[in-house]
Amino acid sequence: MQEADQGWRRVALVFPGQGSQFVGMGRGLAQHSPAAREIFDQADETLGFSLSDLCFNGPENELRDTINAQPAILTVSIACLAALREYLGADAAHLRPRFVAGHSLGEYSALVAAGVLDFPTALTLVRERGRLMKESGESTPGGMAAVIGLDAEVLEALCQKARDKGIVCPANYNTPTQTVISGELAALSAAIELAIASGAQRVIRLAVSIGAHSPLMQRASEQFSEIMSRLRLQDARIPIVSDISARVLVSAEEIRAELARQLYSSVRWTETVRQMLGAGVTTFIELGPGEVLSNLIKRIDRTALAVSINDPASLRSVQNLLT
Repeated sequence: MQEADQGWRRVALVFPGQGSQFVGMGRGLAQHSPAAREIFDQADETLGFSLSDLCFNGPENELRDTINAQPAILTVSIACLAALREYLGADAAHLRPRFVAGHSLGEYSALVAAGVLDFPTALTLVRERGRLMKESGESTPGGMAAVIGLDAEVLEALCQKARDKGIVCPANYNTPTQTVISGELAALSAAIELAIASGAQRVIRLAVSIGAHSPLMQRASEQFSEIMSRLRLQDARIPIVSDISARVLVSAEEIRAELARQLYSSVRWTETVRQMLGAGVTTFIELGPGEVLSNLIKRIDRTALAVSINDPASLRSVQNLLT
C-alpha cells in the first residue's frame, strides 16, 4: 500500500481543453466500462439531450460548436477518470496524485477530480461558459492561431506591433516554441503576417470563431463570474495548479478568483508543467480525448513521462507507470 501511495505522489493528472474533441470520442470506453457509461448517462440527463450521441456519432460541426464542445470534452475526461478508478478496483483508494491541472476548459475537469465541484454542477457550468463565449464571438468575431518556432518574447512584441489593427495577444503559452495568439480578425491577420516574416516555422489558424483568452472575453468573464458567485465550491482535496498563474491552489476562494480571470487571461501551460516538475512530478497522465497535452509536455521536458488514457487499451498501461 505504501508503495502505491508513493507511486501516485510522482503523478499529476492533466485534462485537455477545447480543440481536442473528435467524433467518436469516448465510444469505446463507454462500451467497455460501466463507470464511464454512467458518466455519459448522467450528462445526457443533466443537459436534457443526448450529449453522448453527439460525442459518439457527431455531426462534427455540431460537436465543434463551442457550446457543445466544452461539455462534451468535460464529459469524456470525467468518463476517463471514472473508468480509471473502476479499472484500479481496490487500488483506486490510492489514486491520490500530487497535483491535478487542466488546460483552459480542462481546468474544470481538474476541479471535478479534486472534489471542488461535482460533475453535474461542472457540466452545467461549462455549458454556460461555452454559451457566453459563443455569444461573445457572435457580437465581436475573433480568431486564434498557433505559431510554431518563435520565442514567446518575440511573439509578444509582434502582437504589440499589430495592435494598431485591433486587439491581439498571446493566449496560450503551450511550449517554449509554440504559442497561440488570439484576438480580432484584422489584428490577428497582421500578427500572423509579422510572425511569418520573422521566421516562424509554421502558423496554423485554429477552427474557432472566438478570441479566447484575450480581452475580447472580458464581458463574457463578467457574466460568467456572476454565475459562479452563486455556486458553492469546496476546498480541493488534491492541490490544483492554476493554468493562468502556475500557482498551487487549494482554497475554494482562491480557485473562484482564478476562474473568474481565466476567460480573458493567457494560459501559461509551460509554467504550469514546470511547477509540477519542480515539485517532484515525474509522470503525467492525461485523461480526455486525444493526446494534445501529452505531446506538449514531452516538448516542455523530454525527461517527463506523459501518457494518454482515453480508451480500454490505454487503461492497462497505468499499473506499469507506478512500478
